[in-house]
Amino acid sequence: MTPKITAVPAFDDNYIWCIENKNSSRFIAVDPGDAKVVIEHAQTNNQQLVAIFVTHHHADHTGGIETLIRHFGDMPVYGPSHSPYAGITHELQHHDLVHEQGLEFSILEIPGHTLDHIAYYNREQGILFCGDTLFLAGCGRVFEGTAEQMYTSLKKIMALPATTQAYPTHEYSLANLKFAVAVENDNKALLMAQRQCQQMRALNQITLPTQLAQEAAINPFVRAHKQSVMASASKHAGKPLNSPSEVFTILREWKNSF
Repeated sequence: MTPKITAVPAFDDNYIWCIENKNSSRFIAVDPGDAKVVIEHAQTNNQQLVAIFVTHHHADHTGGIETLIRHFGDMPVYGPSHSPYAGITHELQHHDLVHEQGLEFSILEIPGHTLDHIAYYNREQGILFCGDTLFLAGCGRVFEGTAEQMYTSLKKIMALPATTQAYPTHEYSLANLKFAVAVENDNKALLMAQRQCQQMRALNQITLPTQLAQEAAINPFVRAHKQSVMASASKHAGKPLNSPSEVFTILREWKNSF
């Protein structure tokens, strides 16, 4: 099945991704922090929510789940094992498989932003739901894990096929691109991506998903091994940085206060 993937905006900059079966009226919601917008989406399209995917426990990703179950009825709530969020019915670990709506998703454990963070990857369609770990030209803040964990998780994502379409859950692209340009101001692919995203946002268009091939070309956090990024991070730190992991740590600290 080739799914239809629809972004339902929530809060200030969240996207709740709805994975819709074109041959039925059933859909999956990824990280539904806001029940109201999902219910409105279902009513507008005459659809039924049948499963929920959770990437991590933060309230803007889980806050709508109880209301959605009361509205639509019992359904599987997939999510990370050992999560602080208590509403998960199907606990998942690395390499577990989820079968929903004719699609198979394999699970990647990608701690860093939170310790329980996971991603859902469908190889056949080349799609990845990566929560708050990878963004267009950026990555999530490190709240619970370590910078080393976050960098390892990003490398795990970037080891997937370059044609993979990644679906992050926030519209952070312009802010991320502004920082990326501060790191690599002569990166032509990056400057082009910035212009494209500025044009899209001016028209109120969504800048996501992003292809992993694009991230390899423009995202400083996954380019921490590149000489240009290492040089920029070393200059900012005021000392030589000898490993990509050190570079990533400095970049994340730099972005936190950028």
